[in-house]
Amino acid sequence: MNNRNSNYRWYVVAMLWCISFFNYADRQAIYSVFPLLEKELGLSMVQLGMLGSAFAWVYGLSGFVAGFIVDRMSRKKAILGGLYVWSIICAATAFFRSFRALFILRAAEGLGETIYYPASMSMVSDYHGKKTRSRAIGIHQTSVYAGTIAGGFFAGKIAELYGWRWSFVVFGSLGVLLGFILNRFLREPRRGQSDTEQSQTEPASLNLAEFWQLVRRTPTVLCLMGAFMCSNFGFVRRICG
Repeated sequence: MNNRNSNYRWYVVAMLWCISFFNYADRQAIYSVFPLLEKELGLSMVQLGMLGSAFAWVYGLSGFVAGFIVDRMSRKKAILGGLYVWSIICAATAFFRSFRALFILRAAEGLGETIYYPASMSMVSDYHGKKTRSRAIGIHQTSVYAGTIAGGFFAGKIAELYGWRWSFVVFGSLGVLLGFILNRFLREPRRGQSDTEQSQTEPASLNLAEFWQLVRRTPTVLCLMGAFMCSNFGFVRRICG
């Protein structure tokens, strides 16, 4: 069966949507419990700010490395492996009481989550050709905002009712459960299958030096990188107050 020409390609988008939902819900949860962390652990505003930025620093700096890793391994293994790692780290956050431990866990969670987007976008692109690719990515992208909103709301609600630690236990456990379920249904596509079906030209493989040369010579890429950086700077600034 040609996966790209069947309904399965949309099932892939739905499965990745669920994973991306937890990707953003898990990272968002900590901001909703900042007042409780400040009260229970005696954290200062500077320490809360460091907790908020630890994830972003690691996530941002390791992003381009994650892309090169994903180009050289199974996307399914990268996606589900990352889901297990960041979910376990999220759940483990509930069992530590020091600022240093929380800081390390937040940074480690950024490292676990950074591999997801290069792998998921590569997989979507292999299941969807030029006629449906933008639509598929657009649908997948809604998970970012759904996860951000739901993560903030439910983390705060769970913390209010049962304590802040249960927010991380619930999100982390659900992420691991999702991984076990999707391991049965998510299939690795042939790399580049949508491109080779439309063109017989094999895409060139770039090493790291060639990649940076290409970025430097492409103003559109630089503009998009700058716009995305400014957008996220404003987003983090609003969250951290």
